[in-house]
Amino acid sequence: MAEAATAAARLPDAARPWCLAGAFACLLPLLLQLPGRQGIALGCLAAGMAAAAWTRRLPAALRLAIALATIALVAAANGFAVGRDTGCALLAAMLAIKPVELFTWRDARSLVGFALFAPFATFLLDQGPLSLLLGLAGAGLALAALWRLSELASSVPPDPRTVGARGLARRLWWVARLALIGLPLALAAFWLFPRMSSPLWGVPERAVARPGLSGEMAPGAWLDLMGDDSPALRVRFFGATPERTQLYWRGPVLGDYDGRRWTRTAWTEGLRPAEVRRAATTWDYEIDVEPTDRRFMVALDLPQGAPEGLRMSADYSLLALRPLDALRRWRLRSSPPVAFEPALRPALRDLALRLPEGYNPRTLALARQWRAELGEGAAGDEALIARALAWVRRDFAYTLAVPLPGRHAVDEFLFDQQRGFCEHYSSAFAVLMRAAGIPARVVTGYAGGQYNRFGGYWLVRRNDAHAWIEVWLQDRGWVRVDPTAAVAPERIYDTLDDLAGGAAGDLLPLAPVRDFGDWMRRGWNDLVLGFDAGRQRRLLRPLGGPDLDAPQLVALFAAAGGLALAWMLWLVARGERERDPVLRAWHALGRRYARLGLAPEPWEPAGRWSARVLAARPGDDTLAALSARFVDWRYAAHQPDPAVARRLVRDLQRHRPRSVETAR
Repeated sequence: MAEAATAAARLPDAARPWCLAGAFACLLPLLLQLPGRQGIALGCLAAGMAAAAWTRRLPAALRLAIALATIALVAAANGFAVGRDTGCALLAAMLAIKPVELFTWRDARSLVGFALFAPFATFLLDQGPLSLLLGLAGAGLALAALWRLSELASSVPPDPRTVGARGLARRLWWVARLALIGLPLALAAFWLFPRMSSPLWGVPERAVARPGLSGEMAPGAWLDLMGDDSPALRVRFFGATPERTQLYWRGPVLGDYDGRRWTRTAWTEGLRPAEVRRAATTWDYEIDVEPTDRRFMVALDLPQGAPEGLRMSADYSLLALRPLDALRRWRLRSSPPVAFEPALRPALRDLALRLPEGYNPRTLALARQWRAELGEGAAGDEALIARALAWVRRDFAYTLAVPLPGRHAVDEFLFDQQRGFCEHYSSAFAVLMRAAGIPARVVTGYAGGQYNRFGGYWLVRRNDAHAWIEVWLQDRGWVRVDPTAAVAPERIYDTLDDLAGGAAGDLLPLAPVRDFGDWMRRGWNDLVLGFDAGRQRRLLRPLGGPDLDAPQLVALFAAAGGLALAWMLWLVARGERERDPVLRAWHALGRRYARLGLAPEPWEPAGRWSARVLAARPGDDTLAALSARFVDWRYAAHQPDPAVARRLVRDLQRHRPRSVETAR
């Protein structure tokens, strides 16, 4: 008895491929969101576990050892941190080793049911369109696998249309139909269910893993940012568009220097914004900021004000009131300055001239020499800046391959290496200016951008991060000086990805494809990720309706959700009456005859109906034979034969009522 029960519970070989395919399809989008090596390792582990347990059950002790070792390695790879990323990685690891237990019907249902958690975990890490498509595909294949398990486990013969090579496509189509039934309820929940200002689980994307602008600049700190080509922000202009040489996206301003690091000056943030005389040109634009774990916002020089949710510092840098941990959009206006703080306060002048003692003696000596040669005053300041820029153009080069400096970082850069990137040029130039008695500070942000011809907006990537300086000149105030543009203007104005490797030139033929993909991503951001609580309240504005508060949203959701549920229940109840494929084919045949006015009555037996049709249409005797076969299948007391069912369904589907003239 025990052996018979074990044999009955054993999973047939026909079900195993369905279970494994559904589980791996659900696991795939989650693996793509894990760190590269970790995702590849877990994918290989899943394939190995499926192959190892295909024919025989592994010993319990070995299965336990594999599980404990996998969990320990994944936890160690994530630094034993407790959080969302580690939890998702552990879920992927457990799903990867789960196929080792695939031997009984219970194991199969457990594997596929557990696999359905993987697409939902993916959305905790990424909410992009690719993750959604892969997640839907995985969930659809898993549901198709559950459908196949139900067919194999039941005594009812499967639908003939699911047998053979077209069986997978047919099951996926049925799963899609079920999803479409629930689509109205899902849309009602998305558009009308009251939204909170932020998700319950915190950051919707792995923003903490995205480098962003920092409040400091230290040697080598920008290399990760310069190597990341993911989008940082997208900008759409309304009206006038600045020249490419004016696309400087102003971020944190760094005024404190300790010999190695530039940092923001905390005590200046409480000061009122500096006096500015602006040019007549005004740029009106909308900026979409991708998530980071920072609060530093950027704007074109110089923003005219801070919109809601932002605060403007005395140096006209913008700071968000809370971390930019989700997609944000702001409408801003900027205009270039004619005179930016022409009267510099003494405390700010002292700050902009301060240098630590005991650093960069050669730079300080050169600055004193140039000052003595060029003289004091405004003319001497401008001549000194021009001489420094000419030196940079003549003797320096741009590269990302720069070793970390020693104690005298500026001396090493200016007199020994004479090559580097914006971090080195801006820092060295600011120190040289301060040593010569010219107030200077470092400004960080982004420079340039790539115009997207499909969407009509500018895309700024994280590797467009840039640093330049501002020097204070008499009657003009703070003036932007970009020494990096002097040595490598194409790095700023053409926004090549990486001059060192020439990668951008290799990708130029693929630029239209890349632009189209980013345009699709921006549309996704507008439609889905950017639909926050504020946009939900304004949902009816395009129709002339009022803003919606929480009770009104609840009422609308209850109404729309109730209608959707009623429609779903009606469809499900209607489908339950025709689960038998033979019965479905018989009812479809009745609907074809209904077009001729000969529909079967609900109370009418099959034989009586076929006799009535034959009386009205002499010669249509095929229906009588089909009716007799249907009655025999439906009501005869014998064991159902799947082959007979398949032939009957095929004949019922093929039969078409002939015209009266043909019948006669």
